Formats: sequence, C-alpha cells, structure tokens
Amino acid sequence: MSPIERSVDVIKAARGRNVCVLASGDPFHFGMGATLVRSIDPTEIHTIPAPSSFSLAASRLGWPIQDTALVSLHGRPIDLVRPHLQPGARIITLTSDEQGPGQLAALMTGNGFGQSRLTVLEALGGEGERVTHHRAASFDLQSVNPLNVCAIDVHAGPDARMIPLASGIDDGLFEHDGQITKREIRAVTLSALAPRRGELLWDIGGGSGSISIEWMLANPAMRAIAIEADTARAERIARNASSFGVPGLRVVTGSAPMALSGLPQPDAIFIGGGGSEAGVMDAAMAALGPGGRLVANAVTLEMEAVLLPLQARLGGSLVRMEIARAAPVGSMQGWRPAMPVTQWTWVKKD
Repeated sequence: MSPIERSVDVIKAARGRNVCVLASGDPFHFGMGATLVRSIDPTEIHTIPAPSSFSLAASRLGWPIQDTALVSLHGRPIDLVRPHLQPGARIITLTSDEQGPGQLAALMTGNGFGQSRLTVLEALGGEGERVTHHRAASFDLQSVNPLNVCAIDVHAGPDARMIPLASGIDDGLFEHDGQITKREIRAVTLSALAPRRGELLWDIGGGSGSISIEWMLANPAMRAIAIEADTARAERIARNASSFGVPGLRVVTGSAPMALSGLPQPDAIFIGGGGSEAGVMDAAMAALGPGGRLVANAVTLEMEAVLLPLQARLGGSLVRMEIARAAPVGSMQGWRPAMPVTQWTWVKKD
C-alpha cells in the first residue's frame, strides 16, 4: 500500500470529525481531491483549490492551456509522452524527480526530436524557482530540483518516429516477426471494433499487439488485454506497447480459452489468431455482455469454416478483404496479392 493510500484510510477513519488535508496544486487536476473522491462522497468535502503546476508553468511560458497537452509522468512511465510528440505540439509534463528532464531529453533525442525546445521549470512558486531553456539533443542541466515541470516545444527531425493519429499505422513502426495484422486490414478492423471511450478490449492471439495498441491510442481512457500463447511474442507486445506510449497494455501469456479465465469482462473482443482452436469462439462470445462486439479475422480455411456457420446461425456481417501491392516483376511491376481475409463482426444481443 502506498503512502497516499494509507493517508486516505486515516482520513476515512476520522469520518465525523473535521479533517484538514493540505496538498499542493489544484486538488482535481491530478491532485489529492481526485484521489479522495474515489472513496469519499464529494458532498463530505469542502475544496479550496490552488493553481496546479501545469497552470503555473503555462503562465510563466505564456502558453494557452487549451492548446497544450498536459501529461502527468509523476509515478507513471515516461513513455506516456510518446503519442504527444507531434510536429509543432506543445506539451507540459509533471515529472517524478530530478531525473525526469534528462530522461525526457534522451527519449526525444533518440526518437528524432532532438531539436525540440525543452524548458525546465523548477520549484514553481517557491523561493528557489528557476526556469531554464535547452535543446533536447544538448541537454546537460545539472542539479535539477526534484520538484520540476518540463515544457516541450516539439520540433520533429526528418527521421522522427511519429505516431500517426489515424488507424492503420505503418507496419514498419512495429517490432514483429511477420505475425501482424497488416495496416490496411488493421484500419478496417479498428473501424469494425468501434472503440468507445474507456472500453476494454480482449485481443486474442495478440501477435505483435498492433490491434490492442491502436485501440489504446484512440483515447487515453482505453484499456486492452493482449492474450498471446508464444512467450517471445508476448514479450514483443510489451515492448511495442512501451514504444507507442501505451505501457498500460496488459499482456497475458497463455493459450485461449484457458488464459481467458478470470479476466475482467470485455466490451469488445478481437480474434486474430487461434480462433479455430476448440472452445475459443464459444468462450469469447460467452464473455461478452449485452451490446459487446466481437470481430474475428480468418486467413485460413479452418478459421473461415468456423466463422461461416456462426454467421449463418447468429447473424452479424461478413466481409472479405483482398489487398494487392505493387512489386517488381522482372524489369517491370505487377500486383502481388496478400492472403485474403474474411472478417466476421457480431454484436451480442443478450
């Protein structure tokens, strides 16, 4: 149990008496107020807000908050900043300690954003307040105050690793061994899954994790669990999740349907591999609640033979997708077809 959790227990134990909780910043902007209302009714709390570190930093820089991404990295993975690294973007990050600014500079430099302007704002509002400006690639600030906020004015180099804002991210940005839902099919699959804010996806047969990663990139509130039987691939999914800035992707190493036992109920399920194995489709459909969506892609005759009778019995839509890419044929070019994909989309009624 963390010190914050212990303090909440102490506060709850004092119910019936007047208790004063002193905390810095805006209580409901990544603050103590947001923590307390998870277990204490807001009507029992009288809040006196103060400016957050984000607000203080924006005022020092003259950055309109509505045009700035606010990212808390306090006690959270630094990879969360990755999706925000877009050309011309402005980001304010709250770090955990004195190592934060250097870690951010290294991440940006290693991903082609070395010319980005990094402003370190230390001890905001205190006697030791200091504001310094740097280039990420040449960052060498020493003796940083542990209480700091970093502001990033993003400049992308020609080879910067940018995460696109649309579905169907280039396959080359993922680490994979060929077991990946190709970008065109992935874009259609994400559309069929129809992500909605805060929903949980089961990605059965995760492969490289591309579907669950793009699902989570749709909104910071999205959640996903990738189920993958192969240990090396499961480890690869975790690495991809970090490199795309969604380290919260949960990876379960195991074979469906056994590996599905005990997992929280999903809002949507994608089956990209292993769906023809005994019991997988039945377990997936049983796990969904009313209104839950299931999308299954078949590239083998065996999997297609599973989907066709399910569609005939339960309804839903069937789509067949065929993609061809231009490739050399001697001194000329021709169309080289990829394996066709049959996709079944089904919504559970009750």
